[in-house]
Amino acid sequence: MEKKYKLLDESGKEYLSDTPGQFGGHKKLKIYGKLDCSSALRHIAKGHYVKYRVFFADKETAESAGYRPCAVCMRQEYIEWKDKRQY
Repeated sequence: MEKKYKLLDESGKEYLSDTPGQFGGHKKLKIYGKLDCSSALRHIAKGHYVKYRVFFADKETAESAGYRPCAVCMRQEYIEWKDKRQY
């Protein structure tokens, strides 16, 4: 039996994929970032975050679903995202 991964699509709906997600996110906060993000890993280690953890195939899908880049692990993308919102 082949393993399936739960990912979110562009509309924020869950689907099963043969390929694991490239990015993780927090469903309630609408933030996404790298799977090895130090901030996310710290919160996961404390028992937080896991309940709201979601995964995305790529950055474009995460942003289409309404998630913003993490200010910790994706600093440059976050700055660009923030600059776009000011106009």
